[in-house]
Amino acid sequence: MPRRMLRPRWFWPLAAAGALVLVSGFVVAEPARGDGTVRVMTYNVRGVNDPPPRDWRTRRKLVGHLLGRHDPDLLGVQEARWHQVRDLAEMLPDHRWIGLGTQGGTKDQILAIFYGKRFEVLDFDHFWLSDTPDAIGSRSWGNRYVRMVTWAKFRDRRTGAVLYQVNTHLDNGSPESRVRSARLILERVRGFQAGVPVVLTGDFNDAAGASPAYSILTGPDAFRDTWTTAQKRGRPYGTLGRWHPPRPGGRRLDWILARGRVRTSWTEIDPYRVGGLYASDHFPVIAHMRIG
Repeated sequence: MPRRMLRPRWFWPLAAAGALVLVSGFVVAEPARGDGTVRVMTYNVRGVNDPPPRDWRTRRKLVGHLLGRHDPDLLGVQEARWHQVRDLAEMLPDHRWIGLGTQGGTKDQILAIFYGKRFEVLDFDHFWLSDTPDAIGSRSWGNRYVRMVTWAKFRDRRTGAVLYQVNTHLDNGSPESRVRSARLILERVRGFQAGVPVVLTGDFNDAAGASPAYSILTGPDAFRDTWTTAQKRGRPYGTLGRWHPPRPGGRRLDWILARGRVRTSWTEIDPYRVGGLYASDHFPVIAHMRIG
């Protein structure tokens, strides 16, 4: 069924901690997903304005194609700037989104969660990966950039299942920061409502299966890697392409982890390109899962 292109309307409610939060709203019908499967996608869209042909104006057409072909129900976006978030909202007219700039408002990189109309938001918030996680724009542990988490609690109107999505982007320069960030994320997640499944999306800047942050997040009473638990999967590419062809067996820096009653039927890494042009320097990761 062709998508209905609607103009988004924007409003700016206050978070519980007083932070300015960006949320978008649309008035459209719920998209169909007959078997209850939830398609989750994580994607670092690259916020740096590279020179042509890697500039956003050129790449956004490829990003739109990727979103159209995978049609995610839940999308965790990293590194997006405000103008990119607005473009993504136009590409996903049947979705709403929650997000905040790492420096507050629309400032700096925005950690956004896009969610389809099948989901009702029950709760949401943000915290920063620092010694003062409730302080907007705070930075610790040798971070090169301010790092944060956006999370939301949803109810699936189709199945009745309740779940959390947590979206993050760990620091690329400080191994200590990645370790302490992983511990903080796990501590906060363990404080969520008991028994409710959690999906964690992000660019972790660390290799799945071979890094301390991964070991912490996939340890006892933590998460499972949907790439390893999926019934079927695509080719095992590295997810940081750096504008080059994908490397089979390369390092997975972008992960979708799950905690609780989640069953993953399919996962893939999509190195889509047109000619020699890629949509981002990262490849998106997609997982199809049943929750609850």
